[in-house]
Amino acid sequence: MLTRIDHIGIACHDLDTTVEFYRSTYGFEVFHTEVNEEQGVREAMLRINGTSDGGSSYIQLLQPVRKDSTVATWLAKNGEGVHHIAFGTADVDGDAQSIRSKGVRVLYDTPKTGSMGSRITFLHPKDCHGVLTELVTSATEH
Repeated sequence: MLTRIDHIGIACHDLDTTVEFYRSTYGFEVFHTEVNEEQGVREAMLRINGTSDGGSSYIQLLQPVRKDSTVATWLAKNGEGVHHIAFGTADVDGDAQSIRSKGVRVLYDTPKTGSMGSRITFLHPKDCHGVLTELVTSATEH
């Protein structure tokens, strides 16, 4: 069962400049940074709040580190902006299977490693009214 909005992913050309905008404009501070080589991105997670189920909500800023990454391709086509929305779940495998059974294409057969050791998969945007949707089980939940 999906329990919260885990994060909103925002693609950007310059992570440091974008982080500074969110810090100086909204007061959001960086909670975590990492480079995800598999996905070809450098990212910063800005924690917005905690939730009653132990999870949190974040803004995830994504800067491509390779020209062949999906975020780089997306940026070239669309420019900076909202890339995806992610819903938190205690069971990414079970929820992905359930959603797949309803005719929605799940992009990974087996969830991959995401930010902060989470387990993730994505749903095809054409099956989700144009929205790239991510399912996330945080590391503390699995």
